[in-house]
Formats: sequence, C-alpha cells, structure tokens
Amino acid sequence: MTTAMSGDGLDVAPVDLALRDGRRVTVRAIREADVSKLQDAIRALSVESRYARFFTPLRELPPTLLARATRPEPGRELQLVAAHAASDGEIIVGGARYTALPTAGDCEFAVAIIDAWHGFGLARRLLELLIEHARAGGFERMDGYVLTTNTRMLALAKRLGFTGSASSEGPTVRTVRRDLRAAP
Repeated sequence: MTTAMSGDGLDVAPVDLALRDGRRVTVRAIREADVSKLQDAIRALSVESRYARFFTPLRELPPTLLARATRPEPGRELQLVAAHAASDGEIIVGGARYTALPTAGDCEFAVAIIDAWHGFGLARRLLELLIEHARAGGFERMDGYVLTTNTRMLALAKRLGFTGSASSEGPTVRTVRRDLRAAP
C-alpha cells in the first residue's frame, strides 16, 4: 500500500470505503496536483453547502486559499479528501481538514461533502479519520464552528462525542468541541 506524507508529518495510508449506497471512495491526504480537482469539488457544492462550509457563498476558492488547501503546513494542518474513480477520471467528492489553533494542543476542523454524496456516511467517516490523525499528531482538543441551521452536522458532531456551546462568532454559529484524549 502506498502512503502519502500529510501536512501533519504523519504517513497517511489511503483508506478505501464503501458507502451505504454501495459507491466507493478512497480517503487520502490531499496532493499539490489536486488543485483543479479540489476547485471542481468546491464549484460542485450547492450555494447552501458552500455557505455551510465557508460561511460565505463563494463560488470557488481564491488562489491563496486553494494553494493553502493543497499544501498543508507540516505539523499544523491535515487535509483529507474522498476521491471517487469516475468514468472520466478521479473526482474529489468530499474533504475534511484540521488546522492548529493558537492554544497548544487545540485544532479546528471543517468538513464539506458534495451534495449528491450527502446522507451516505461519508462525512462521518471523514471526521472519524480526521480525529484519529489529529490524536496521533498530538492534538488534545478539536473544535468546529457550525451554523445553527446545519442540524445534520450538529447531530453528527454530537454522535461523535463533541459538545456544543454558544460561539463567539454570533448567535447563528455553534462551537462544537471534543476532547481527543478521551476514549474514542
């Protein structure tokens, strides 16, 4: 099995997953060569999904964010993608990332899934894998900022052991936090 070095300096072995509807994806660390595939995935998100992920209805990632997404900073960031082998080549259908926060041991996560892939367990598996890698990378706590209208993400976070609280971002955002030192 081939492994790729992630932005956190850990070897990230690709993981093949079968989703609830039978479709298959490979979860792997992002590569610099994924720039156009990642941008295509962002463009494929609905306006609502882009807003839920970025808190703004951007159509595509600006070049600086795209470069940052495809070149995670070692020891501070990890970007996982779910890639599907389509008839015309590999496409990215989802992604999850963490970024170190200023407080030692803390990181922030984000997840985005193309709408046609919602509801089949992909977000859960991506977040579970992200948690495993964050824990292995020495992080102790993981935070996320979730729109209050994103009830599916809030429910998923709760099922995975995150607790919710009011956010400094305002009344339309909840902060979810999980202690990564606790048993999975």
